[in-house]
Amino acid sequence: MSEDLRDWLEKVQKIEEITTIEGADWEWEIGAITDVSGKRDIAPAIMFDKIKDYPPGFRVLSGSLLSPRRVALTLGLPTDQDTAGLVNSLREKLHQWETSLDKVPPRKVKTGAVTENIRTGKKINLFEFPVPKWHEKDGGRFIGTGHVVITRDPDTGAVNLGTYRVQAHDANTTGLHISHAKHGWMHINKYHERGQPAPVALSIGHHPLVLCVGSAAVPEGVDYSYLGAMMGKPFDIIEDDVTGLPIPADAEIVLTGWCPPDKTRTEGPFGEFTGYYASGAREDWIVEVEKVYFRNNPIILGAPPGRGHMEYSYYSALTASAMIHNELDKAGVVNVKGVWTHEIGGGLFIVVCIKQTYGGHAKEAGLYALQFTSKGNVIRRFVVVVDDDIDYTDLRDVVWAMCTRCDPETQIDLIRGGRSTPLDPRIRKPAASYVATRAIIDACKPWAWINEFPDAITVNPDTVKKVTTKWGAKLGL
Repeated sequence: MSEDLRDWLEKVQKIEEITTIEGADWEWEIGAITDVSGKRDIAPAIMFDKIKDYPPGFRVLSGSLLSPRRVALTLGLPTDQDTAGLVNSLREKLHQWETSLDKVPPRKVKTGAVTENIRTGKKINLFEFPVPKWHEKDGGRFIGTGHVVITRDPDTGAVNLGTYRVQAHDANTTGLHISHAKHGWMHINKYHERGQPAPVALSIGHHPLVLCVGSAAVPEGVDYSYLGAMMGKPFDIIEDDVTGLPIPADAEIVLTGWCPPDKTRTEGPFGEFTGYYASGAREDWIVEVEKVYFRNNPIILGAPPGRGHMEYSYYSALTASAMIHNELDKAGVVNVKGVWTHEIGGGLFIVVCIKQTYGGHAKEAGLYALQFTSKGNVIRRFVVVVDDDIDYTDLRDVVWAMCTRCDPETQIDLIRGGRSTPLDPRIRKPAASYVATRAIIDACKPWAWINEFPDAITVNPDTVKKVTTKWGAKLGL
């Protein structure tokens, strides 16, 4: 039996972390409900059904990965962990997955659940599906937020799954916005440089693992094998007869077609993970859809970005934190106690926690962390390094360390000319190139006199336990 989105939903229902909302408006309610619900520390997944203007069964799922338990369930990790524990478990899994890629190549099959319904030619209508308008000032309806864009390198044959935003323009045309230097952009650009249309497939609904791989910094060309490693079995794919691209056999909805070299269309604006409509509306690539596959009662997987704590920011923070920590270990940076990519900055604010071991340790950790962040989100702003007595996941503790241990003149380093994207709200558009300055903030005690640094105010853990036991009920603890 396959393990697809429907199997995942059954597991989430058993842990009672999903709710159903019927009758919501695709134009303004689905996005607003997703945003309001997602502001909570732990929010349920939401299944929207009986959506205005659409028949029952044509559904939208949002918030799939917006809780530690659902992320753990999705990744096959223990479900009784907090966020820091989840990152540490994920670090171990990353190594396991990376070393088993050659054992689980994708399995090609002739048919799958996604082939239950097929549309071609004039029968294609992207608005047959309840595509939401996710944010109030979006330039249209975005069918691709929890999706993956599937492309192939024309030179090497390497297949990539990437999460790049997709706007539904009309019945058979989508927009396609990809930041430069992403694998998908490089693949398509190679075709365009030759004057050829690029083959593109868009998987719009699928097991949340597919979204995890599409949004993570997975090495090029191993995405489907990576999915197999994560699931512990080969991932089933079908070869699309329009583009020749491999598509998920048990996806909910897949669109296939071509990105022409000589056609663009106004795309956006769209509310992005920075919390702004930063890239505005601009001419961008399109995909001319020639074939649509979908299951009976199809589900759009939505993961709209937004400001602060949102699904996109949460799972991205988990994977980025685990990957950066592992890269620091590989580089030989010792005594790294934790890494957390804070959601509040949409990935622009990263904290590395170390147990200082030698002079220059904090600077070294900051430089390496900044280097490795380029493998994921291309917008980074601050890397803060703190001592191991600081809760690196708590911004209050981190800011306290910055205010009391960092000398701005000697402990802040600026790295100019780092790459960025049009999504960076700090860059005025249009720009000849998208680059930005990054900062490393050493918020550690000065190594030269670390043992003389004033003692911090603390309460003995045993005392905390005794007081909580004795007075916790009165305090509501």
